[in-house]
Amino acid sequence: MSLPGKIPPPTGLRVSEAGERAIIDRIRRRIPPSPPGLVVGIGDDAAVATADRGTLQVLTTDALVEGVHFDRRFSSAADIGSKALAVNVSDVAAMGGAPRFALLSMMLPGDLALDDVDGLIDGLLEMAGACGVALAGGNITRSPGPLIVDVTVVGSVKPRKLLTRSGGRPGDALYVTGTIGAGEAGLEWLRAHAGGGTRPEPDLAECVARYRRPDPRARIGALLGRNRAASACMDTSDGLADAITGVCQASGTGATIDAAALPIHGGARRWFAAGDVVQTALAGGDDYELLFAVPRRARGRLRAVSREARGVALTRIGELTKGPAIVVSRDGRTEPLPAGFVHF
Repeated sequence: MSLPGKIPPPTGLRVSEAGERAIIDRIRRRIPPSPPGLVVGIGDDAAVATADRGTLQVLTTDALVEGVHFDRRFSSAADIGSKALAVNVSDVAAMGGAPRFALLSMMLPGDLALDDVDGLIDGLLEMAGACGVALAGGNITRSPGPLIVDVTVVGSVKPRKLLTRSGGRPGDALYVTGTIGAGEAGLEWLRAHAGGGTRPEPDLAECVARYRRPDPRARIGALLGRNRAASACMDTSDGLADAITGVCQASGTGATIDAAALPIHGGARRWFAAGDVVQTALAGGDDYELLFAVPRRARGRLRAVSREARGVALTRIGELTKGPAIVVSRDGRTEPLPAGFVHF
């Protein structure tokens, strides 16, 4: 029998040959010991956890659907598992919260290799360990079509540290973490080279890695909330342009974005060089950075966050405005902000 956290040996079996109970048991034997706050974990009808004293619960869920959010031609099972948790951790970070527990539901095609389920759990548990998240339970069912991985994350935040999209005010500076455009460039490179043996140049290899396994800004989100450095926040999973629009609509403001200040990843600049680099980087998704607004009175607190950001850049890209227009300022003229990613 495998020890907790130990990767089980390959089987060569398909999901339909292994059976639901065997799959659940195989997963359960991988899970590290429960943290103190998890009273009942995997194995009962539901998980039971204690709430952190004096905090609000932050709950979020996201599903990754094969053919929509990932392509198994160029994303490994471990990539999919890691990303399924990361996208939810990013949402908790945007609320200023700390992620605590995760629920995992998998809708599995019968012909999926059991070793791929193992790989998916590998990636998810690696991300969980990095973010301090405990896998508390979930569900497995058959899918007549694509592989679907649905994760729910529960986090916590103190009431006065909560961040939302609606707290921005005219005059607040807009900042973004890290770089933008890398996720979109990585996805486009993978689509262009699917099935081939080509290796990307180093800067594009970073973009590919960012697409396959995003690094949610959990620490920075929690710091922004804890230090009360931000008035509003949103993650950029559907593109920086989508996040800017979301914050402006919720806050009842407009925005002016400085195109020259945008921290566009070097690999993305090269990949998008034949087109409009600024508009493409703004619209592209899969970066999982944080867009946040900072009031003038809080800029000293932001410097404290920056000192603890462990090398992740916090770049000022514009400000919220009183008028409703949301524009990009470039070369002395203004242009409309592009739309971000939408499902329909």
